[in-house]
Amino acid sequence: MVQLSCKNVTMTYENTVALKDVSFEVQAGDYLCIVGENGSGKSTLIKGILGLTPVKSGTIAFSGGVSRDEIGYLPQQTEIQRNFPASVYEVVLSGCLNRMKRHPFYGKSQRQWAMDNLKRLGIEQIKNKSYQDLSGGQQQRVLLARALCATEKMLLLDEPITGLDPIVSGELYEIIGQLNRQSSVTILMVSHDVSCAVKYATKILHLSAGVSFFGDVKDYLESDVGRRFTGGGDHA
Repeated sequence: MVQLSCKNVTMTYENTVALKDVSFEVQAGDYLCIVGENGSGKSTLIKGILGLTPVKSGTIAFSGGVSRDEIGYLPQQTEIQRNFPASVYEVVLSGCLNRMKRHPFYGKSQRQWAMDNLKRLGIEQIKNKSYQDLSGGQQQRVLLARALCATEKMLLLDEPITGLDPIVSGELYEIIGQLNRQSSVTILMVSHDVSCAVKYATKILHLSAGVSFFGDVKDYLESDVGRRFTGGGDHA
């Protein structure tokens, strides 16, 4: 079942074409990694899917029971976000805002959903700690729990492991993989770490302003662009 369809999407950034004629589809349960060189339009595409940046031409459409306001989003962290003065529980609970529609206060169901996702990410024991006092890995778990509060269907992750050490990065990749495999959450992840992309993902979208490759990981590794980008090594 198709959940997201991009057809002939062109987007600009500061009057420069960032993406040109991009087309691909995301099926329910996919784990799609978006890769490419710096400046290839990866983050621009994510912002277009979220409606944060306008599409110049083409269409981005949702189906299969997914709508734009039901997507969980984990953006690249800024220094301001790292120093946000709120408790872990408050940060996670804020992910329920879109679910509340016009209700002005969090209800019992939103509070329970936040606690469920704290437990899901193994951070319920630090729920009263200040977010700004956490390690980088803990902060990313908190933000992932927050993103899960917004959705049960689709997560968009923009470089979620940037700045984390290899052990913490591996743990976060495992968590994301479990969400995909065990909870059937569709994953779209921007990543510079192509070795982990081909290890965990089911599909690859390689951008270079346009689409250089879209398809299964196995086919990507055997493609010319995949061999060049991965060095042609063994990624089994």
